[in-house]
Formats: sequence, structure tokens, C-alpha cells
Amino acid sequence: MASIRPRERSAIIQSLRAGVTPRVGLEYIQVGRVNEVKALTEDLDNISQGGSAFRIIVGDFGAGKSFFLQLIRYIALEKGLVVLNADLSPDRRLFASGGQARNLYKELTRNLSTRAHPEGNAMISIIEKFITEQRRIAEAEGKDVERVIKDKLNSLSELVDGYDFAQVVAAYWKAYNEDNEDLKNSVIRYLRGEYTSKADARKDLGVRAIVDDSNVYDHIKLLARFVTQAGYKGLLVNLDEVVNLYKLPSQRARSANYEQILRILNDCLQGSAESLGFLFGGTPEFLMDQRKGLYSYEALHSRLAENTYAKIANVIDYHSPVLMLNNLSPEEIYVLLCNIRSVFANGDKAKYALPDEALTSFLEHCSKNIGDAYFRTPRNTIKAFVDLLSVVEQNPEVNWMSLIGSIKIHSEDDTALVTIHDDEDEPKSNSTVIKASQEKVSLDNNDDDDDLTSFTL
Repeated sequence: MASIRPRERSAIIQSLRAGVTPRVGLEYIQVGRVNEVKALTEDLDNISQGGSAFRIIVGDFGAGKSFFLQLIRYIALEKGLVVLNADLSPDRRLFASGGQARNLYKELTRNLSTRAHPEGNAMISIIEKFITEQRRIAEAEGKDVERVIKDKLNSLSELVDGYDFAQVVAAYWKAYNEDNEDLKNSVIRYLRGEYTSKADARKDLGVRAIVDDSNVYDHIKLLARFVTQAGYKGLLVNLDEVVNLYKLPSQRARSANYEQILRILNDCLQGSAESLGFLFGGTPEFLMDQRKGLYSYEALHSRLAENTYAKIANVIDYHSPVLMLNNLSPEEIYVLLCNIRSVFANGDKAKYALPDEALTSFLEHCSKNIGDAYFRTPRNTIKAFVDLLSVVEQNPEVNWMSLIGSIKIHSEDDTALVTIHDDEDEPKSNSTVIKASQEKVSLDNNDDDDDLTSFTL
């Protein structure tokens, strides 16, 4: 492994220790998922050629969905695409009436990334690249720059809110030419969805439409066309933690969001969307739950159902809209731990904090504690290994064998990730166990807010 930049090394270690996916340096630790990566790379090539793509990436908590989405994001940036990236949350949805959809758009545009700006906030650089390209064309053809810009943006007018979008982009050239920073800031505010009042947008930019809950997807399609006009290959939208839609207590709110997913799916699979791709990351429950998941929406169920012939043949259809992440094998987990150890040593074998037998011993310990969960949902295994490496690196005199024997790795469902064995722990009393059991039953009974609840005074 080549030497790693200190900033990337620090980011990788801190992210893995916190149990989250690193935003940089993924190439140093990536293992497995060869067929899945190949399938998504084909999707990215299709987007680059003016096509579209739609995928739902499904895996259990801790199985590596977020890592896989970030890996595809990294590949997309290397291929010259622009990437929008965001996690859904109770305050960020695809469709809403209280500003949550606009919040999602703001988060997406804040994380707008290009190869030159992989960490986000690339809106200004994209606009200026567009302006620079049009100036070059105008000079080569002896035409007026403003005329060339408006001619280039004409195709946006056929999309929803496209006329206003084109007018705003053209206003940036005016601000650029006159060195008007206030007008520049107004344009960026509009493109990032930060205007909450149409009156303010009309006053500053002379437009009648702004980004709101009802037209977020329309503005994403406008962005997709605009970035291609700026010289990029296309637009990829990465949406993680889509399970938050499944957790919405209101059946009406879930259906409205699922209907928006259906609209996106139809556009992408029917070819209506151009140079645009969507990746959704969710859990099996989010997809398959017949009462609250995507399968509860019949139109989505029929489109996302598993390929029957692939199921009969016991193979995976990598061209299906739904991509189930395969489990990493124990061998791949071992390679992953080797990669993490190499990151700690900055690629220098002489500085390895742990020998090979320590990795084998650690995996055996994990296997005895949580069974095959250590490679099915490896997040906690990786986090514990990073903690172990950190301690040994800072304290070379500590015996790694005594450390491995003293920790217990919990499965993803447990609240604690790592605990220390303590033979002197007092057993729980029967009353405590009964109380905990009653609390669990109470929580299970109140899992679905859709059901009517009766109260007795």
C-alpha cells in the first residue's frame, strides 16, 4: 500500500472508530462486493451517456450499505459526474408539506460534490465552470457572451421551473461581469433552495418560482441537465437512511413519499430522466414489510419484486432495481482488518502494531462471541478492532493477547458495542428481569402509530 496522506489517514481512523463511513480514502480499505461494484459502474456509464439509473441498495444495519454508497460516490466523481449526497431523517424527506422536502434539497446541494471539490459546496465552481465555457465559445465564434449563455440554457425551459432556473443562471453572468457580490449570493441562495419567500426571490432575481416541497424532484432534474451543460458527465443522487420513511408514523405521509419514489423510478426506468441516477440505501424491512414498507405500496411492489427465475436458480440478478448486498466472507473480513492495520501503519509493514496471528485470534474471538454476525454485519467488529489497534499503537508494552481475551463484541442489535468481561458482575434479580420484559412488550405493542389506541381513565 502506498503512503497515505495524514489527513486521509486521520479521517479513515476517526470514522471507523465512530462506526461511520469515511468520506475519503475508501480505496485503502475496500474489499469484496466485486459484482455489485461492477453493476453500479455500468449504471454510472449509462448516466454518462445521457441515460438514467435507479437502484435500491438493501442490507441490514451495519452490513455496509453506507460504505457501499460512498464507494459508488467516489467512483462517480472519478468518472466526471456530479454527486448529490444526503441522509434522510424525520426533518428531511422526499415529499412533505412542512418544509422537510426543501430541507432535503438544501442538504443535497450543500453536499454537492465534484472531483475537484469532493467534500461538497461545489455549486459556485459548477456555475463558474459553465460561465467560463460559454465565454470560451463566445470568443471562438465572435458572439456576445450573454447571447451564448441564453441559447445554451434554452433547453431548460421545457422542464418545470426551467425558465426561472435559466434566468437565475444568466443573472450570475451579469453579477460576474459587474462584480456584483450581492447578486452572486442571491443566485447561489436560489440554486441551493434557501429562499423561503417567493416575494424575496422576485425582488432579488425577478423570478416567480422557488424551490419548495412540491418541486424538489423537478429541481433535481434541472440540476442534472445544467451540470451536463457545464461539462460534467451527469448527476448521481445518493440518498441513505431511507428507512426513516418506513418509520414515519403517518400512513398518509409514507404513501406520499413512496409515491414520489414511484415517480422517480418510472422516470429513470422509462428513460424520461436524462443523465440522472438515484441510489437509495435501506434495510430489508423498509423494502419488504407488507404493512409499512415499499411492498405495502402495490405499484412499487410489482416493480421491485424479486426476479423469480434468479430465485429458482439461486443466483443474483445484478440488473434488478433492488440490489441485495452479499455478506462479506470471513476471508474478506480478514483482508479488511489487514487493510485497516496498514492504514494505521501508514502503509509501512515495519510499523504494524499487531502481527498476523493477532488478527486471526481477534476474528476467532469475534466468532465465538457473536457467531457469523461478525462478517454479516461487520460494523461493530471493525469498530472494536480499530479501538484495539489504537490502544496497542499508543501503548506498545501492552500484550495484545490479554486485550483480546478481555473484550466481548456484541451483535448489531445490542445496545453496547464492546464490554469488558467481569466475573464479579451481580446477576439481575427476577424483578428486574420481569420489569425489563414488561417494558419490551409495551414497546412492541406500541410499534405502529397507525393503529388506533384506546385509553382508560
